[in-house]
Amino acid sequence: MTETDPDAGKPGEASIRQWLEKAGRAHYLCGDCHGIHLSQMQEREEVLDCRLFVEPEGILLSTEVELRPASLLLVQAELSRLNMAWPAIKVFVDLVDDTLPRLVICQFLLTGAGVDERQFGHFVDTGLQATDNLVDECRDCGWLSQSMQTVPETGNNHLH
Repeated sequence: MTETDPDAGKPGEASIRQWLEKAGRAHYLCGDCHGIHLSQMQEREEVLDCRLFVEPEGILLSTEVELRPASLLLVQAELSRLNMAWPAIKVFVDLVDDTLPRLVICQFLLTGAGVDERQFGHFVDTGLQATDNLVDECRDCGWLSQSMQTVPETGNNHLH
């Protein structure tokens, strides 16, 4: 009996970047975090950041949008419904003292049993589509911040 490699079939950051390139998905590394930023979502005015993180247990797709402080209680009250409406993603509010509240939209793909390019592509496609629909709903409900803050060094609307 031979021992199998526990990391066989688990994609690393290099594989993920190759798969994104092959699929024609624009992405970049910013140098300030270990995430792979997805340009498609970051081009949306409402989105602060959209990143893929390759972790030991799997791949995390995370998107953040800034909430209007006045909408915080409404969003909190709707979190259960939002999480039920899009079962593939998880939605929560992030409150930090020095910034406006943020809605964080996440999806996680476990990679312990291995992941191939097709599975990863489906994960990204479905995650981004659900996120896109959720951001549209949040915008239509008036929950999102109307004024985006510009970062002076980069001149864009994103975190870094």
